[in-house]
Amino acid sequence: MKKILLAAAILGCTITATAQDTVKKASNLTISGYAELYYGFDFNRPANNTRPGFVYSHNRHNEVNLNLGFIKANYDNGNIRANLALMAGTYANANLAAEQGVLKNVFEANAGIRLSKTANLWLDGGIFASHIGFESATSKDCWVLTRNIASENTPYYESGAKLTYITNNGKLTLTGLYLNGWQRINRQDGNSKPAGGIQLNYKPTNMLTLNYSNYLGTEGADSVRVRRFYNNFYAIFQVTSSLGLTAGFDYGTQQKSKGSNDHHHIISPVAIARYQFANKWALAGRFEYYQDKDGMLIATGTTHGFDTKGYSVNIDYAPVANALIRLEGKIYDSKDELFVKQQNLTNHNSLVTASFAVSF
Repeated sequence: MKKILLAAAILGCTITATAQDTVKKASNLTISGYAELYYGFDFNRPANNTRPGFVYSHNRHNEVNLNLGFIKANYDNGNIRANLALMAGTYANANLAAEQGVLKNVFEANAGIRLSKTANLWLDGGIFASHIGFESATSKDCWVLTRNIASENTPYYESGAKLTYITNNGKLTLTGLYLNGWQRINRQDGNSKPAGGIQLNYKPTNMLTLNYSNYLGTEGADSVRVRRFYNNFYAIFQVTSSLGLTAGFDYGTQQKSKGSNDHHHIISPVAIARYQFANKWALAGRFEYYQDKDGMLIATGTTHGFDTKGYSVNIDYAPVANALIRLEGKIYDSKDELFVKQQNLTNHNSLVTASFAVSF
């Protein structure tokens, strides 16, 4: 009997150890997901239900639709990491229209290796989120339901390789990137030159984040390619536990022609204030200005080019921790008549957007 009990105890310990090891291994893999439904009403009533061409997220009018939904697998054992996320939605249709085949449905696909046992130094490659800007494709992570114009017209995603170093105290993150181009997975425009960029992110305290990102590359086929240099600055300041402020500024230049010393210019300041006025409720307001006089990124063919101010007011309700209901009103006001309203053009565009997002 004692031998039987001893054997059972040994077997029990072995099973327990194996189970714990299995749990430990399984804990390196995380499965998550996100889905955001929305309804938007554009008071200019676009004929084909498609909002203006500079809008890629929440871009359908008078429809209940899926903006973005994805399933993501993340693996990280401390030395090797990988992400794979597949997506669907109107965001994917609009923003990845130039990509080939199934690449249109790839939200993330990357892998990385830790290069040092003593330092937090990583080398990652594949398809990953852009290093430019403070607003992403995942609306729940942004203070306002829809994106600002600068975020819509800079990369949402990138492909290539990046080297990332994070200090031991976690306050400073330095990233250098080797990229296939400006929001491009495959080069299909006859441009053989790679691009690159850097990101410096500094969090001196839990209340303040400072960021600078840039991009340097060329656009167009090799025979006519022009150099583009884009800069993005932003600061996020949590004034109190309830009140937060974000200020951003983008400045971009691009040669007017190959070998030219003359440049097109883009400037875009953005300011957002967000106030958590109750446990489940928050209110946010955003002002933005975007000037692209020569049509570097948004071509209009008008006297002042794309010279537009935007005003947004947003209210959030989180019934549970992983769900968010949002309502936003937005107005665009431009110097020139850029927006189509029935059979005419107008300086103004106003819209209301509602969304319901769930993450797990």
